[in-house]
Amino acid sequence: MTKDTQIRVLSVDDHPLLREGLAAIINNQPDMVLVAQASNALEALQQFRKHQPDVTLMDLRLPDKSGIDALKAIRLEFHEARVIMLTTFEGDVEIHRALEAGARGYLLKSMPPKELVEVIRQVHAGKKRIPSQLASQLAEHMSDENLTAREVEVLAQIAGGNRNRDIAEKLFITEETVKVHIKHIMEKLGANDRTQAVAIGLRRGIIEL
Repeated sequence: MTKDTQIRVLSVDDHPLLREGLAAIINNQPDMVLVAQASNALEALQQFRKHQPDVTLMDLRLPDKSGIDALKAIRLEFHEARVIMLTTFEGDVEIHRALEAGARGYLLKSMPPKELVEVIRQVHAGKKRIPSQLASQLAEHMSDENLTAREVEVLAQIAGGNRNRDIAEKLFITEETVKVHIKHIMEKLGANDRTQAVAIGLRRGIIEL
């Protein structure tokens, strides 16, 4: 395997330990080489410009921006960029956002290294890859009605421990309107109460704490 035929990988993650682990896994493969690392979205774009890797491993949560924003920024300049999102979260809404933004793969950090390098090879070959447990989760919510931007705002306010009156004041709407939004949120998420609605919203990646 010559240097010219190796898959050149860029790794983006803000945890040094994880970066080291990924570097070891990638550099142990005869057909791969880690060309650069980045710890935030800004560095990711800089390193991509400099090295133009074949495949980028992108953490979903970065300190300065979300990995999805970093992915969009890279693909704005480099339409052919092949980016795999890496995350500890299984939220279907975030998976959906990442795929809409042009991610070629989506992986959980808990997956075995053997599977990780296999996905890198497949994405490099032009395929898309989502693990089966995530694919079934995506399918499960495919027909769900999405929350509106306002409903997401209200849900985030509930998660922050705000009462209806506080939410109404903060969002410049009436308390009655807040109640209507909450009713719709609970119906769409299939939640029995506010606490469950917040739990579902967090699990699915609709809101973040």
